[in-house]
Amino acid sequence: MIRNISVGIDVGSTTTRVVVGEFLKGEKNPKVIGVGESETLGMRHGYVTNSSLVATSIENAVKIAEKTSNIRIKRAFISLSGTTLRSEISTGGTIVSKADGEVTSLDINKALQDCEDNLNLDNKKIIHMYPISFRLDGKEVLGRLEGMRGTKLEARALFVTYSKVHLEDLLGAVAEAGVETIDVVASPVAISTVALSEKQKIVGVALVDIGDQRTSLSVFENGLLVSTYTFSIGSGDITNDIALGFKIPLEKAEDLKLGNITEEISKKKLDEIVEARLCDIFESIENNLKKIKRSELLPAGIVFVGGGSDTPGLVELSKTTLKLPSSIGNTDMFGNVKTKLRDPSWFTVLGLLNNKKENTNYSDSSLNNFFKDVKNAIKSSIKQLMP
Repeated sequence: MIRNISVGIDVGSTTTRVVVGEFLKGEKNPKVIGVGESETLGMRHGYVTNSSLVATSIENAVKIAEKTSNIRIKRAFISLSGTTLRSEISTGGTIVSKADGEVTSLDINKALQDCEDNLNLDNKKIIHMYPISFRLDGKEVLGRLEGMRGTKLEARALFVTYSKVHLEDLLGAVAEAGVETIDVVASPVAISTVALSEKQKIVGVALVDIGDQRTSLSVFENGLLVSTYTFSIGSGDITNDIALGFKIPLEKAEDLKLGNITEEISKKKLDEIVEARLCDIFESIENNLKKIKRSELLPAGIVFVGGGSDTPGLVELSKTTLKLPSSIGNTDMFGNVKTKLRDPSWFTVLGLLNNKKENTNYSDSSLNNFFKDVKNAIKSSIKQLMP
């Protein structure tokens, strides 16, 4: 009997997580049959600084996941996060090709390709592409476009991009760990499949993923991703501020950040330190919401995920500062079952399992060629090392 297995790997700046899922007939969500995690070494702000250390981190997490799942992991979906993850909107157009003016899928693809051609892709790689809107002879078209008649088709699309060098380094480390990359998925896209409802994504919601060294803001509206941006402030900065403020080791500062308070410290001073850094994060969020004209205009508010989302006082301060409904993300993947995977820090890798059923448009040929280039580069490096 052939089993329908999916594997996700999330290489974070501090922790590498691996989840093995099995899709069972008739079930909405995959059943998690194995997990593994290890400390990440050789990463900074989401990019590789030491490929060998990152490869070892992946190997360690994979081995644990293999042991718990009794599955040999050879291929996996890989998440992308870090400060070079960005979104850009581009426009393009084409003349309808058929003589009778009927719009076909070929015309739509040509218009979207023109959008891509109009992008400045210096040192960047397209990870996802989402059509936002179409206009036919100057009039916006809602719903199905194929079959309509006109002369000029215009398109507007959002592209999620990532540093070409950073992507190459990460995929190289994954390959060095003995794992083949099936596809790459932007972390916010993966998280949205398990932490956001369709209703939230339709009415308008901001997904904020607070990692150790970076925070990403992604906005969804009308069921589509409309913006994503990553900046270099994370929960680790809160820990560092506490350590400096109280002159204590980082381990103790982390405990204080999570609310494990002793009588030795001033609760008021601790709150001031935490709030100051959270306000820096909220200021970056607010600035980006203003840029896309969504400040105070998201009915479903803000959903916080990631390891930093468990910082005490986060939700209350967000409501006051950003003037939007705020909550910590949760998932219905596990029903009533109690599991550590309910922690928002696992949502990225859990979302990778759902990649099979995601109706996402990828720049397939571009990415496939990129994967081949990386494989060839790795083979070339190995040959050079051989006697």
